[in-house]
Amino acid sequence: MLHARELKFADAAALTVALADDITHCLRAAIASRGTASLVVSGGRTPVALFNRLATAVLDWRQVTVVLADERWVDGAAATSNERLVRDELLREQAAVARLVGLKSAVASAAAGAPLASQRIAQVARPFDCVLLGMGDDGHTASLFPASPLLEQALDGTQAPACVAMQAPVAPFERLSLNLAALLDARRIVLHIQGATKWTVYETAQGTGATSEMPIRAVLRQSRVPVEVYWSP
Repeated sequence: MLHARELKFADAAALTVALADDITHCLRAAIASRGTASLVVSGGRTPVALFNRLATAVLDWRQVTVVLADERWVDGAAATSNERLVRDELLREQAAVARLVGLKSAVASAAAGAPLASQRIAQVARPFDCVLLGMGDDGHTASLFPASPLLEQALDGTQAPACVAMQAPVAPFERLSLNLAALLDARRIVLHIQGATKWTVYETAQGTGATSEMPIRAVLRQSRVPVEVYWSP
């Protein structure tokens, strides 16, 4: 098992600057080496300031593909859509020319949409250059929620990289999420968390217990991809 590299910052502003610079350097290096770069991102409130700063980064965004780690099964224009969040907060200014791979389609359900979304992500060169993840107070990451009906399948590392239909325990939306195999098909993973509560959750996830209870454990316990934890109060 690889041990996560932990980087702590005095405040959210300092974290945002450091992480944006780090991701920018990663994308630049990928473009210089392979001609293209890929960045997997999650939604939520935590990465908004980071997205805003990345949007101003000077690099060849035309060669960057941004992939959603997960999505609510809502219209792409809805306020709760991760695709809308990324378009509004990241794909503007310098980053407006980047390509976005969304997961939502016009079919009726997340379960029906999962194969289509899997086909979309299969077209992106892998390993992904950087996977940026968050973590909920229940230990979920992307939309891999404890007690979701398909969680065992989603966390099965022998499965092919794909999207799976998931159900949040409290939010009313169906969801799609990259499965563990897709999240780990990466050169590096960054876990971006803020606040004392999230640090406590992270420490708990580092302890003993089932991955089904705290799915982030499946990322932290693997030995395939380096994981860096960026945290601030």
